[in-house]
Order: sequence, then C-alpha cells, then structure tokens
Amino acid sequence: MNPPTSVILKRDCAVVRIPAGTTDTLPAGAEVHLTQTLGGSYTVQGPGGLFRIAPQDADALGLEVPPPVAPTASGPVNEALVWQTLRTCFDPEIPVNIVDLGLVYDMQLAPVPSGGSRVDVKMTLTAPGCGMGPAIAGDAQVKLLNLEGVEDATVEVVWDPPWHHSMITPEGKKILGLE
Repeated sequence: MNPPTSVILKRDCAVVRIPAGTTDTLPAGAEVHLTQTLGGSYTVQGPGGLFRIAPQDADALGLEVPPPVAPTASGPVNEALVWQTLRTCFDPEIPVNIVDLGLVYDMQLAPVPSGGSRVDVKMTLTAPGCGMGPAIAGDAQVKLLNLEGVEDATVEVVWDPPWHHSMITPEGKKILGLE
C-alpha cells in the first residue's frame, strides 16, 4: 500500500530537521507532504522545511507503525545478512540505500566470547556539513542490533576518504538515473 502524499498530523510528532540533524516537534494538525518512505522512516516536507519521522511515529501520519525492517535468516549471522541489513538504511533525501550510495567504507563481523557476533561499520555522508550522520548511523546500528546473534554493533561516521559520486554502485546509479 502506498501512503498518501499529503497528510495532517494526528498528534504532536518528534522530528529530525534535514539536513541540520536537529530535533524538533511538528504540532498536531500540521499538513505535511510525504517525500520518501524507504527503510521504515518517513521524510516529509512540512511547515519550515524537510523533516525525518522515525518509524515508531508512523501513527502521527495516520499510518501503522511498521515492524522493524531487518532481513530474517536461519542460523548464525553472516556477512551477506549484515550487508543486506545495511541496504535497508537510507539517506532521508536520496532514494538509494547507504551501501549502494557508496557511504559504507568498511564492515567487520567478528565473534564474541559469548558465541554471538559484533559488527563494526565505518561510513561517511555525502557532505561533511550534513547533520543527519547521527540519525543515519543510529538507524543502521539499531537494525544491526535487531539481527539474531548480533550482540554489539557500532556505526562510526568517518570523513576519509571524502565521498564522491563515483562511489555510487551501478545499482545506485540506475536508481538515480545516472546510467
């Protein structure tokens, strides 16, 4: 089901202002226009700018709160599943996941003494001034921690090397119409 493109907020709603990354609240009754609904979060154009609404606040938009977006698999977590999970994370302004956008520079999966796994990710953003880094990294970390067998996960935002559009995968270029 496609959500409506324009909605009236049903309640006050916590938001993250894009691209500043600052938190704010949009009041009940405000009209917003959905611009992106990928990866479980919502990007809306509302009074005063562009905002990201977290999945748990979907009810403010009149939508059902979605279940966590994470692939399921049987058996221990593996690298393929971690990469698949990272592909469910999106920049709120760009309709391409962080892997195909070329933002993930490194991913390490290691066993921990208790028998589970630890995941460490290094990622960047398309621009150093973007304040959305903590929100995007936090989204990735939560999704990784929701994987069965992952006991610890860190997602670090790094700036070296600087991101360049040449880092976008062929799939990402196709989505963006660059091929």
